[in-house]
Amino acid sequence: MDNPTRLFDFPRFQLANKPLDKMMTMPNEGNRVTYTTRQFVEEMDAVSRGLIALGLQPGERVALISHNNRCEWNLMDHGILQCGGIDVPLYPTMTPQDFVYILNHSESKFCFVSNQELFEKVQSIRDQVPSLQEVYTFENVAGAKSWREVMSAGSEAQEEELVSRRNGVQDDQMATIIYTSGTTGLPKGVMLSHSNITQNILRSIPRLPEFDPKEEYRVLSFLPVCHIFERMLHYLYMYCGVMIHFGGSLETVKDDMIETKPHMFTAVPRLLEKFYDGIVAKGRAAGGVKAAIFNWAVKLALQWQPDGQNGAFYEWKLGIARKLVFDKVKEALGLTQIMAVASGSAALAPRLAHFFNGAGIPVWEGYGLTETSPVVSVSTTRDPGMLRIGTVGKIIADTEVRIAGDGEILVKGHQVMMGYYNDEEKTAEVLKDGWFHTGDIGVIEDDFLRITDRKKEMFKTSGGKYVAPQLLENAIKGSRFVEQVMVIGESRKHPSALVVPDMVVLEEWCSRHDRTCPAAADVPKDEEICARIQEDIDGIMAPFASWERVKQIRVLPEPFSIDGGELTPTLKLKRKPILAKYGDLIESIYN
Repeated sequence: MDNPTRLFDFPRFQLANKPLDKMMTMPNEGNRVTYTTRQFVEEMDAVSRGLIALGLQPGERVALISHNNRCEWNLMDHGILQCGGIDVPLYPTMTPQDFVYILNHSESKFCFVSNQELFEKVQSIRDQVPSLQEVYTFENVAGAKSWREVMSAGSEAQEEELVSRRNGVQDDQMATIIYTSGTTGLPKGVMLSHSNITQNILRSIPRLPEFDPKEEYRVLSFLPVCHIFERMLHYLYMYCGVMIHFGGSLETVKDDMIETKPHMFTAVPRLLEKFYDGIVAKGRAAGGVKAAIFNWAVKLALQWQPDGQNGAFYEWKLGIARKLVFDKVKEALGLTQIMAVASGSAALAPRLAHFFNGAGIPVWEGYGLTETSPVVSVSTTRDPGMLRIGTVGKIIADTEVRIAGDGEILVKGHQVMMGYYNDEEKTAEVLKDGWFHTGDIGVIEDDFLRITDRKKEMFKTSGGKYVAPQLLENAIKGSRFVEQVMVIGESRKHPSALVVPDMVVLEEWCSRHDRTCPAAADVPKDEEICARIQEDIDGIMAPFASWERVKQIRVLPEPFSIDGGELTPTLKLKRKPILAKYGDLIESIYN
């Protein structure tokens, strides 16, 4: 079979080239549900016939909302697309008001949700969405229609219509509308065509590990599939003939890794931070000679550079460190088979890239946006000269990137969106002469792209100096005491920071200093701990220009969270709500 040109071609491509006995597997009430490639194709066809029987017309929209990644989501995705429909993925953490806005804006005809909680959430606002004809659930929910009723609604009577529709779908047609979670304002519906995503997949494959077609590989999937980053990789895994193992949730990641022993998975920097902190805290708690060896190994890993740049003697020492320390770490995490961890969604602190690669866990950082389907650039150690710490790799094929006069990154190529759904004004703001204006600030160095900040998040101090908060935040995250941080200082005399402490590290530090560790809510009142965190940050700030340095911090009693309204579903800071929530605390810094 020729290379896929439309998204629903990927399962059939796998069926023709490398059919799997275990294509996709997910947890289900203590057991696992597993699909073969053939079963998947048969059920996605049944979904399509059912949707046709229920009256879904080409171009109509269907919403998908799930708390976790699961086989049914993917079956619905392909089933909707191949009968000419357009799917609308939603984050389960969105507010009911967001659901009302998106379901109405997209005029979704049907909605599929994973469980009772989401069913009740959608039912509570259903009377506010005139276009919505029915809500179906993946799990058995009393009083709700099951998604399997859709499959049983169709029959061979719809097969001819399905074949006609499938053959009629063109690669430049819209496949999906993905509403950006956004840190401000109403969500925007990003229209992506089959070609946008399909061509992005095919051009990203050279940056993947080399999967031998004769071997079997497993990938772990736990990042939300409603986000284009994880979703695009699902299609890519199908193309490569790799088994997709769905984990339970972000909370069960470690157990899922141990069970799966994945060859690859995707991660966000926040997760890698937690892995790193846990590894370091456990290693240092061993005490004595073991802790000394561990600290030596960590120090060595933090010096890692790609392509043997540190020389043969360093590589020899690193080999010993891996045998003595990091092989045990990999075994404890279930990462003995790991070939690559793809990090995206936010900037990866350089120390994490150094550490994990040095430890023998290849972490490759990439860059992209929903509007770019998503990949613009990505690192890899598959080939020499393709990874540089502190950058997001080299631009993928058939993609142009240029830096505007104000430093903004502009992108042109196969992956640039069709536009924002029903919003010509916002589309015109970001798409000019074929160039997508990303809103990110960056530079290109020796063909490597480096992101320095978000254009809208840069601020000016009262002294007229521009400050890039993300740059400072990524540096401050280098402190082992800091779990989360937001730099502030718009129109103020100097930058400051709101800091969420790492409680695991604090407990270990208090233990070493023979003192009681306070509860998280009481840490801001502990002057000794706050002074120790400030001291660490002062040292980190030393290399920065005087006007950039964070002069004061305030330690927070609880972490930023999605439920608290401080983080987007992709774990980006929502700066305005944070500023509003901690307004009095911020004033105490400058008064």
